[in-house]
Order: sequence, then C-alpha cells, then structure tokens
Amino acid sequence: MLNKYMRRGIWLILLGVAFIVLGYYLMQGDKFKYGWAMIIGTIAFGAGFLNIVYSLIRKLDRKAILEERAGEEEKTVETEN
Repeated sequence: MLNKYMRRGIWLILLGVAFIVLGYYLMQGDKFKYGWAMIIGTIAFGAGFLNIVYSLIRKLDRKAILEERAGEEEKTVETEN
C-alpha cells in the first residue's frame, strides 16, 4: 500500500523526469532557457527520491515499533500468570 510520502515521491520523480526531458528538447532546438527546466527537473527528481527513501524508513520503523510492543505485551501477560 502506498502512503502519502511514497505517492508524493513517485509524482515528483515523474515530474522531474518530464522537466529533464523538456530541458533536453529545448537544448536541441538551441532555445534560450533550457537550463531552468534542467534545474527544476533535477531538484524535483531528488526530492522525489528522498520522499521514497523516507517512506521506506518510516515503514521499517513502524514494523520495529509494533514488534517491540508485541514483545512487551507478551512479557506482561507472562508475569501476570
């Protein structure tokens, strides 16, 4: 299941790739302002990558917290009996 950070990351990566392709297109036609498209594309791609990595780290951290809580619950049940 995709959380909001994963979705945002995927959209930013796609947006970044689109701007980079636009930059290459403008560069081939010797247009004046292709550099801005390349810069925006690179920043968007990087932000998307960081969002995806953050999403994966959050998922791993959540699993670890849930496992820790389950272990603590088992210990309290054993001590009560």
